[in-house]
Amino acid sequence: MTVSHIPLFPLHTVLFPGGPLPLRVFEPRYTDMISQCLKSGHGFGVCLIREGTETGPAAASHDVGTIAQIEDWHMRRDGLLGIEVKGDKKFMTKNLSVASNQLLTAEIEYLADEPLLEVPPEYMNLVDLLEGRISQMGKRYAKTELKFSDASWVSYRLAEVLPLRLSQKQYFLQLEEPMQRLEHLNDVLQHLDMT
Repeated sequence: MTVSHIPLFPLHTVLFPGGPLPLRVFEPRYTDMISQCLKSGHGFGVCLIREGTETGPAAASHDVGTIAQIEDWHMRRDGLLGIEVKGDKKFMTKNLSVASNQLLTAEIEYLADEPLLEVPPEYMNLVDLLEGRISQMGKRYAKTELKFSDASWVSYRLAEVLPLRLSQKQYFLQLEEPMQRLEHLNDVLQHLDMT
């Protein structure tokens, strides 16, 4: 397992591998962080906040997060920095430190890539549901490569687009087996009466 040291951006959202995420950046610690990431070509870590807020003192976040790679950036009409990121590899935080400006950095260990598996026939209902959802969302997934036969990709996108609690999304992020994720998502969808 590769170990790196990265800046963290704790958010009230879960970023999944392969998923798009638009962000509005206004705090100096994060505009500086984005500037450094753009110069170095490196990403930053997105972790779901466990306790605290997105602004002010550094928030406590979950240990498992996703590397965010910056795909595009622009200055918004409101004068704030807008960035588009894409989820890359999952990681586990090991050692956290807080800078004087309250920017969190962490030593991280990358988690293993998931196996490339085809979606089994019994979960094709989930693929159909996902295709419908993504076509309705239009612009958000316009630059995303669609992989409707890939169990890992399908399970991550479903966890991303479904109306789940953040704690449920974090649970699905932390699962390491795509088939297990599909099975649990199928169970959740039956309770939501969406299958």
